[in-house]
Amino acid sequence: MPRVFHPFAPFVGLRYVRARTHKFFVSFITWVSLLGVGLGVAALIVILSVMNGFEAELRGQLLTLSADARVVPAAGAAAPDPGAWEAIAATLRAQPGVTGVAPYVEIQSLAVHQPDMLPVLLRGIDPARESTVSDIGKVLRDGSLRDLAGGDDHVLVGNVIARQLGIARGDTLTLLIPIVAADGIPAPKLREVQAAGDFDAQVQDQDGTLLLANITDVRAMGAAAGDMGLRLRFANALNAPALSQGLRRLLPANLQIIDWTADNASYFRAIRIEKTMMSLILLLIVAVAVFNIVAMLVMTVTDKRNDIAILRTLGASPRTVMGVFITQGLVIGWVGVAMGVGLGVLLTVNMSHIEPFLERSLGFHLFDPDVYAVTTVPTDLHLGNVVWIAVVALTLTLLATVYPALRASRVSPAEALRYE
Repeated sequence: MPRVFHPFAPFVGLRYVRARTHKFFVSFITWVSLLGVGLGVAALIVILSVMNGFEAELRGQLLTLSADARVVPAAGAAAPDPGAWEAIAATLRAQPGVTGVAPYVEIQSLAVHQPDMLPVLLRGIDPARESTVSDIGKVLRDGSLRDLAGGDDHVLVGNVIARQLGIARGDTLTLLIPIVAADGIPAPKLREVQAAGDFDAQVQDQDGTLLLANITDVRAMGAAAGDMGLRLRFANALNAPALSQGLRRLLPANLQIIDWTADNASYFRAIRIEKTMMSLILLLIVAVAVFNIVAMLVMTVTDKRNDIAILRTLGASPRTVMGVFITQGLVIGWVGVAMGVGLGVLLTVNMSHIEPFLERSLGFHLFDPDVYAVTTVPTDLHLGNVVWIAVVALTLTLLATVYPALRASRVSPAEALRYE
């Protein structure tokens, strides 16, 4: 009858793990391997949680003044008239998942306040509806949407523009608006407007380029129909791609819908690349620990050759011997993974307490409020990240046991006991 795998193999492997060996170097490598796996897993969980937190912060800042999606004329297509825009807005507003729809108009212009000038984006908004599609009220430092009454030519200015042009509330500035006449000849238009306040969205692309005005004033300045559109806010911004795909079927052929992930694709592509590279780098810590497990098991196999030979003479099959050393390696690796998961989750959850302690101990701010818009370490723990990190680490530790276990299964009892 062929010899098969015996159920006592895991117990022998656990006995080897618990045994106090006189081989100090083997014991030392065992502890280094366990700690290496734990630290690598913990570092991966903490770093990815912090990067998720920064991604969430960036997403929140980008969407402060940006809508979750925009409905605009398709390339080369004729734009609807204002009445048609209102009908489309009413249709979209009635759809599930849509919490706000507001019209807007945009013009590229040049802001002049002697002796300085800056290129800016003049956006016309409906003050009564703007708060349903953006968080403008949360970032206004001076003034309010009520100051943008139609016909007053008032504007809200990004704080970077206000600082660079040296303007404050009540100051006037001149807008140079490029207009093309009916005969195709450029006919720039000058328009004086008054600063009714400023905002700080903490995003350079908005604070340094954006002016907000009443939509009727911007249309009167010569905005073409092709510069008009609708801005949408969804109940959950993360569902914007799927919701936009569903709303596209409700739009005429001459319109398209663009969600915020397409508008800011470069930002989040860079974050994904950084997260991927950081994960690969930190996995090297786990990989080094895995190689230590291989070395430890190989030395254990050499040290236990006589024990292996005795097991074989008692009827243990090669598969049983493999099971002994696979069990030993898995216990060491999986205990390290469990320690790493626990430590990583603990550090991530308590980051708000750890950061002040580090700042007091080191004597400086990790994120100086005078330099960074984000002044604390944000964290966003995702269960999916914890699971895949644990699975990858467990898989690597399993693979680490294969070669030593095969080597142990090939030990010849006669050769091992020849000189005993």
